[in-house]
Amino acid sequence: MELRHLRYFVTVAEELHFRRAAERLNIAQPPLSQQIRRLEDELGITLFNRTRRKVQLTSAGRRFLEEARRTLDQAERAVRIAQRTSRGEVGLLAVGFVSAADFTVLPLLLPLFQRRFPDVQLRLPTMSSTEQLDALRDGRIDVGFLRPPMDAEGLVVEPILKEPLVAALPIGHPLAASRRVQVRSLAKERYIFFPRNVAPSFYDLVVSYYRTAGLSLHVTHEAEHLQTILSLIAGGVGVSLLPASVRHLKRPGVVCCPLRPPVPHVEMKMAYRRDNDSDVLRVFLETAREVARALRSPRLEKPAPSRDASALRSEPVATHTHGLPRQQ
Repeated sequence: MELRHLRYFVTVAEELHFRRAAERLNIAQPPLSQQIRRLEDELGITLFNRTRRKVQLTSAGRRFLEEARRTLDQAERAVRIAQRTSRGEVGLLAVGFVSAADFTVLPLLLPLFQRRFPDVQLRLPTMSSTEQLDALRDGRIDVGFLRPPMDAEGLVVEPILKEPLVAALPIGHPLAASRRVQVRSLAKERYIFFPRNVAPSFYDLVVSYYRTAGLSLHVTHEAEHLQTILSLIAGGVGVSLLPASVRHLKRPGVVCCPLRPPVPHVEMKMAYRRDNDSDVLRVFLETAREVARALRSPRLEKPAPSRDASALRSEPVATHTHGLPRQQ
């Protein structure tokens, strides 16, 4: 028995007339009658009582009609789900990210992606770059936003964002009004920074920058979270060098000043497993690449995050957005 036999049967049962059913199905009447006979023979039951004047369902036919409709509905649902899955419209995606992505890439990427694919559920753990590499390889996350350098064996790594460092100073600091800050002028300042195990590549970048300037970096306060570092700076406890995108946080009491060239740049990369053939991942990567191109465009207003990316789960949005969202 094939699905087409069930469709033939349901159409005849609805019309209770073989000629009209054949017209609906766009086939000739004799082949339709033959297919219904073969179906009855296969089932070993009579589905229709036929006379010259009318066609009626038997009691077995009426019950079979209910189940046939359910079967056809389920088959159509299976097709729709498979088609939507192949287009990346449904499923689950785990996205790891370093905290810096929470105020650079994700405020643009997540709302845009969820407008386009509202039925994709996102899981968004904040993880260090090292933790993301482990999670990618053992399948706990599908894609990560992390800092290089990294061991990329078995992974595809794509550039997302490159930005200069800036000097983050208390608002009352003597250098806060400077057009550009020379790193040597920060040599005797109390420095607030991440522990190296939290952001090893970023830590090494700053240490190397100081060393190139003939200075030694003396960290007096360590904090694992960017918000804590900014709070300490706002309280006048010390200064720090941070990615330029930290300005989008608009933290009261903190001023971000450009550094005098040459200025090191910090990168954000997107990584995923080469053998991950998820269609949801495919459309997510396409959206992320679109956002990355926009972030490199000077015409784009950079995002001012309204909330933490970890709060953005699956929030269905009815409209389909073809362009990148602009901040109001």
